[in-house]
Amino acid sequence: MMDSLPHTTRTDAAGGPSDASEQIEESGVPRPIASEQLLQGRSCVMIRHGDAVYALRATRAGKLILTK
Repeated sequence: MMDSLPHTTRTDAAGGPSDASEQIEESGVPRPIASEQLLQGRSCVMIRHGDAVYALRATRAGKLILTK
């Protein structure tokens, strides 16, 4: 079932390829990612984490809900 999910490449804000090291500041603290960047105009995105798939949903009230 996991293979049916589309594989995507992460991109940076400019649309170019991104790697995890670009998401960490020199202090070692991860930089926040805007929810708009994750959702890209959608109300729900599916996130694969290991063998599990999670749904990240934006509510009408502007909240985020992550469910397994």
